[in-house]
Formats: sequence, structure tokens, C-alpha cells
Amino acid sequence: MNLKRIQGTHVLVTGANRGIGQAFTRSLLTRGAERVYAAVRDPANITTLDTSDNRLIPVILDITNSDDIQRVKQTLPRLDLLINNAGTAFPSTYSAASALSSARQEMNTNYFGPLELSTALLELLRQSPNAGIINVSSIAGITNFKALGTYSASKAAAHFLTQGLRAEVGPAGIFVAGVYPGPVDTRMAAGFEMHKPSAHEVAEVVLDAYQAAVEDIFPDAFSRAMADMFFQNPKALEQEFAK
Repeated sequence: MNLKRIQGTHVLVTGANRGIGQAFTRSLLTRGAERVYAAVRDPANITTLDTSDNRLIPVILDITNSDDIQRVKQTLPRLDLLINNAGTAFPSTYSAASALSSARQEMNTNYFGPLELSTALLELLRQSPNAGIINVSSIAGITNFKALGTYSASKAAAHFLTQGLRAEVGPAGIFVAGVYPGPVDTRMAAGFEMHKPSAHEVAEVVLDAYQAAVEDIFPDAFSRAMADMFFQNPKALEQEFAK
């Protein structure tokens, strides 16, 4: 697999107004991206972006809205890398009263949205000699995390989306990477009392790995330890997460 280039590229990042998404935009600009389209769902969130760099272009995009996706498809003149980062999570087990509501919202944002956006933008990506897709899943998408059951299912769907896209578009030259972080020091993981890497640290590790053409990226110590356990003994990881 050829190494991937970021310098001079046009990149779309979803969920770019905070957390890992915002860190991605900053790291991409530092690495020399020519255009970074920073997608936010709410126009009010544009104020959180550092628009002092004219290479950063705010884009209004709700990935659960088909009209938004088609508008962005018609707007982008070029695309080399799509980073499906936008996500949502609710603390819900499968037996909770809120399970169906949580599951529907999480599947819409964490799976159906990235699926529709990715397929809509394949035509643009196929025109790039340096095309790539980065899907941000979760270590909870490898094995069910008890406190986040419905979220785990949505991220497992994102994992299989990554594998499926890789099999389908990889032969055409579109590199597809999956990212499986543990808890990161962002608002989404505020309830986890443990050492958490910063969003900037995770974004840097992910982009380093992408440039090295790594397909499965475990960007922090926790996710790497859990991945090692999974590859050695999947049942042991299931039992650990069940606690």
C-alpha cells in the first residue's frame, strides 16, 4: 500500500466544531492541507472554528439530513480525504427504557449518516489519485461496552461499514482506515474517570497512521490494550467490558 499524503489535499471533516473533529482540522492545516472543509451541524457552531486561516472553510452539514449531504456533494469542487468523525452517544443499556430512542439516534448519526455521506462522495473521491476515507468508530465497536450498549452496536455497524467500503473501493485506489479510540478527553467521555488522551494527541496519532497507510488504528494506550486482548482472547475482552 502506498503512503498517503496530506499536504496539498482537500479534506472534509464532519463534527469539526469540537473534540477530535476540531483537532483534526488544526492538525490537517499544520500538515499542509490546501483546503479543510469543517462541517458543523448547527450554524451557531461556526464561531468555535478558527477561521483566521483562509484554508479552513466552514460547511453546514447535518449528516442525518439527506438534503444537506446532496448540497455538500454539489458544492465541493474536489475531495481527497473524507473524515467521518461526527458521532453521538447515550448512556443506555439494551434493557433500559430509553434503549430504542438512543439506538435510533446513534444509528442515524454513527452509521446511516457516514454510510450515506461516503457513498454520495465516492464519485469525487474516485477523481483523486490520493483518495482516502477515515471512519472514526470506537473500541466499543469491537466488543460491547455494558454501559453504552446501544452506542456499541452503532459503532460496530461503523466498523463493518469500514470493512465493507475497504473491500469495495480499495481496489479502485480509495484507502479506507478505521479508528477505534478508547475514552478521549472530550465532552463525550466526561463521565469516564481514567487517564484520557487529549483530542489533539488522538488526531495526531490517527493522521500519522493514515499517512503510513495503516488500516486499523488504535490511537491510545487503552484502545491498544483492549485490542491486544481482543486479538488474543475475544471472550476475555467481552467479560472485561461486561463489568
